[in-house]
Amino acid sequence: MLESFLFNIAESVLGKLASPILEEISLAWNVNDDLEKLKSTLSTIKAVLLDAEEQQEKNHELTIWLSKLKDACYDAEDIVDEFECEALLRRSTDSKVRRFFSRSNNPLVFRFKIGNRMKEIRERLDEISAQKGKFHLTERLVDERVVYRRREMTHSFVQASDVIGRESDRDKIIEYLLHHGELENLSVVPIVGIGGLGKTTLAKMVYNDERVDRNFQLKMWVCVSEDFDVTRLAKEITSSATGRSYGDLTMDQLQARLRRSLAGRKFLLVLDDVWNENLVRWVELRGLLEGCAMGSKIIVTTRSSKVASIMGIELAYNLPGLPHKDCLSLFLKWAFNAGQEKQYPNLVDIGNEIVRKCGGVPLAVRTLGSLLYASTDERHWLSIRDNEIWKLKQEENDILPVLKLSYDQIPSYLKRCFAYCSLFPKNYVLYSFELVQFWMAHGLLDSPGEDQESEDHGMQYVKELWSRSFFQDVEDHGFFFTCKMHDLVHDLAISVAQSECSTVTFLTPTVNEKIRHFSFLGTNLPGQEVPKFLHKLDRVRTIFFPVRGMGPSSETFIDACISRFKHLRVLNLSDSCFEALPNSIGTLKHLRYLDLYRNRKIRKLPNSICKLQNLQTLRLEECEKLEEIPRDIKNMSNLRFLEITTKQTSLLENGIECLSSLRYLSLFECGNLEHLFEGMQFLTSLRTLVITSCGSLTCLPHSLKHLSALETLVIGDCAKLNLMEMEYNEDFDLSLTSLVIGELPQLVTLPHSLQGCASTLQYIYIDDCPNFTALPDWTRNLTSLKRLEIIRCPELFSLPEEMHCLTALRELKIGLCPELRERCDPETGEDWPKIGHIPEIFLNGIKVKSTTN
Repeated sequence: MLESFLFNIAESVLGKLASPILEEISLAWNVNDDLEKLKSTLSTIKAVLLDAEEQQEKNHELTIWLSKLKDACYDAEDIVDEFECEALLRRSTDSKVRRFFSRSNNPLVFRFKIGNRMKEIRERLDEISAQKGKFHLTERLVDERVVYRRREMTHSFVQASDVIGRESDRDKIIEYLLHHGELENLSVVPIVGIGGLGKTTLAKMVYNDERVDRNFQLKMWVCVSEDFDVTRLAKEITSSATGRSYGDLTMDQLQARLRRSLAGRKFLLVLDDVWNENLVRWVELRGLLEGCAMGSKIIVTTRSSKVASIMGIELAYNLPGLPHKDCLSLFLKWAFNAGQEKQYPNLVDIGNEIVRKCGGVPLAVRTLGSLLYASTDERHWLSIRDNEIWKLKQEENDILPVLKLSYDQIPSYLKRCFAYCSLFPKNYVLYSFELVQFWMAHGLLDSPGEDQESEDHGMQYVKELWSRSFFQDVEDHGFFFTCKMHDLVHDLAISVAQSECSTVTFLTPTVNEKIRHFSFLGTNLPGQEVPKFLHKLDRVRTIFFPVRGMGPSSETFIDACISRFKHLRVLNLSDSCFEALPNSIGTLKHLRYLDLYRNRKIRKLPNSICKLQNLQTLRLEECEKLEEIPRDIKNMSNLRFLEITTKQTSLLENGIECLSSLRYLSLFECGNLEHLFEGMQFLTSLRTLVITSCGSLTCLPHSLKHLSALETLVIGDCAKLNLMEMEYNEDFDLSLTSLVIGELPQLVTLPHSLQGCASTLQYIYIDDCPNFTALPDWTRNLTSLKRLEIIRCPELFSLPEEMHCLTALRELKIGLCPELRERCDPETGEDWPKIGHIPEIFLNGIKVKSTTN
């Protein structure tokens, strides 16, 4: 297996070695000479790593050398982490805190051991460095692969159609849906084509077409992928039909619920990315869908003609490649800003030749276009056109080499981030904050500038990967993004990460012993407490359970992970169902990310969890039986992201206000919570505060108004909370950019105390507030507002005259507000003159043409 991103790993270790706190303690412990020699050796090796990574395809011995180097670098990183932990402890002026975190009764023994380990790793790297001469590598001190200027990831761009040349295909499939099989109870329309051809995109075009909306009473969409599990699919189809989750129903209950949902209704169901060739499973699923009205249809997207023949070949549509003219238009759209290509006819000619090599596959065209976006260097374009990868023998219809070409062009720091995405399953919805925290836990983010937060730096990485077409289906939710990876791009991630990351089950027999990151696609069954392969491993850094409802249930498994894997950075046990977390959790000194999301059995956390001095992310959301938060949580000085569900009535005594590094705090389904905590002004770094489904909460603390760093405030489903009581003697001293309000029955308008942040607000979302009657009288002051969404506010009858003053407003969405919808009608609405200047207007989900279009 080829080794990747060594340059980035070495750079990361060197950055840690140069930290002032490490230099301070190395002098105190007399290991400074070893530290300096280690830095020197690693710097010398790093200089040739970019060339080594490129040359290894032709030299197996070089790959082995890089593998040894990677192991040594990771070991060095572990030692540096231990140094930093001890240095932070030494810096503490509180003797009680030092005793609480103390890991050794004899500091001299600890220093002796760590000193010996530092010497050992230095000698290993010296030996590895001595071997590099035989490979005749060229020094390149800087990774010259840069990210060119990115497109702005604006909401309007995300929503804009990127589809070119598929209108005829769309119309043919709609013809099948509306005029064939109308006398049949249920018929299937398979869309068949190679990967990357645009089957899912075409299905979305059909699904969202007004003609389809008019002819089907119910529409449902389910991503199937390789796991054709009938129970899972039945749950997802039922959820899509009803808008509710059915995770705890038995199969009999699920069948009854699904049949009630479909009975007598004419529906359209899309089963996307089907691989199942087992007729029995298909017949079983189809049997659950009977009882619908005549003319109901199922669209299936698949790469396999055999799948199509099993599910229904009569109406199959074999999707052709995109014509060259349309491919070129798509390429130019991604490679240039609108109209810019006219300035560079020579690049267009080169692009035309590149497009011919893509075989009519839109994913390949789009990927290479985005790779060249904003680059006007003709040599760069020629290097893509003439790349050796085009000369390699390829399987028919295989576009993975084209995607690999794009991957090879991205900077080293992005390669590692992309590779770690292989741990998420196919069709997984990636949340930007989850992804950034995950990368941060593994130290994948370069040190940000003085005025930039690590979270913002991580968001730049997300945007850079999106701009290269590694992410797609991006949706902007105001203060976070969601996205997916195309399944072929996911295959690429698996390919480049195979020496580090592996997807397993509890039945996996063996794995490569050098794998450090594991994603479990399934839970343990009785008698499967600990997978056999885990007993042979000791360098694991990630244990991850990403599949909903498939977390571990065995406390023995958790004990084994904690006792064996002392270098864990990420321990994601979401959807687990054990009752107690072992006290030994406090020994994981390297742990940055601990996720107990949706553990519905755990009642108490050991106080030892507060010894996790390096922990940055702690997710306790939907731990519905959790009785209290540990009282010593105030000692977790590096905690940045905290989600809580608790049965406590008050958080006054937990010391959350002492978490000065906290950037994100969410309180969810804390049904008993009556009081938060005062002293919020001490959360000087808090940027996002989310308070949802806290039904007993009646007021917010006065100190909230002093959260000077707060950018996003989300408040929802708090029936007793009256925001109008936030009318204090002075306005909030806030600089909010996003305000999200929902399910607040007492809300009549936005409180006057928020007027102080009117000039900074860029996004406002108001949903399901049945008594909301008016936007505030300070609406004219919303000079930075870009997006406004008002949903399910039936008592809101009109918009203020000041709407025309909001010149920064780019998007307005109004949904399920009957009176307001009529007043905003572009033909007859009295309020249309107030909003006609806004570029994008959506009324009940339908985009209407504004006066600026």
